[in-house]
Amino acid sequence: MNIDFVNISKYTLLISIVIIIAGFIAIGINGLNYGIDFAGGAMIYVNIGQEYDIDDIRTIISDSGAQAEASYAGEKNQDVLIRMRVEEGYEEIEEEIMQRLSDKYDITDEQVNIDMVGPSIGRELTLNAIKSIVISWALILIYVWIRFELRSGVIAIVALIHDMLIMFSFVAITQMQINSSFVAAILTIIGYSINDTIVIFDRIRENTKRHGRRLSHSEIVNGSINKTLSRTLNTSLTTLFTIIAVYMLGVESIKEFTLPIIVGLIAGTYSSVFVAGPLWAIWTEGDSAVF
Repeated sequence: MNIDFVNISKYTLLISIVIIIAGFIAIGINGLNYGIDFAGGAMIYVNIGQEYDIDDIRTIISDSGAQAEASYAGEKNQDVLIRMRVEEGYEEIEEEIMQRLSDKYDITDEQVNIDMVGPSIGRELTLNAIKSIVISWALILIYVWIRFELRSGVIAIVALIHDMLIMFSFVAITQMQINSSFVAAILTIIGYSINDTIVIFDRIRENTKRHGRRLSHSEIVNGSINKTLSRTLNTSLTTLFTIIAVYMLGVESIKEFTLPIIVGLIAGTYSSVFVAGPLWAIWTEGDSAVF
């Protein structure tokens, strides 16, 4: 293939900018939907004592008017986890839910365990999440700097920030809940996306040493991305198909993790091909001291 990735980057970067701006607009209008992990609330573990349909539990929660969600917990689909925000009238709503569950499944107090997550714990989790992301960026920057050059490290971080912003735009627009699973998904994508970027940077360095005197930076980048494109697509599609299968067959708690992963995989592959490489060419154009 002979695609001019550098030339079309003006359009591909615009697509990314539009999606990110749309995400910021959604955040400004609706805010972010923080889960119990970050906003605080109650986590109610109930041992149903028999196999049940999670949709029945969700119907009970919906009929009670609670701001809560339910998911399978434990083994054999006999335990349920209910995450509920602590708001005005919380105790009455919780009592109504437990009464409805008891009427349907004959549940006793011994089968119920309630853990409270305070706002202070949510703030601590938020701070730890930010620290984890920043530390991962710093370590990646140092690694790419040593392996290639500082310019490549900075571009790699820009590509990773792009992926993270696309994921945030997705959850902001869809109002998907942000919880610890989402943070884990971000860290997973950071590790996955940088792999493709490094492969492209490695081919750019190889082609620069081989053809640097007779080819422009744009030609080197285009050739490098085209040469590695089949590898990038094969790897990404194989992973994507697997994650989609897990999403389709998994329980709700698994879907909270795999859906952001799917978005991140697409964004990571896109940034490796359409963001990192073209930005390298734009930055180094006219600079002969490369690598």
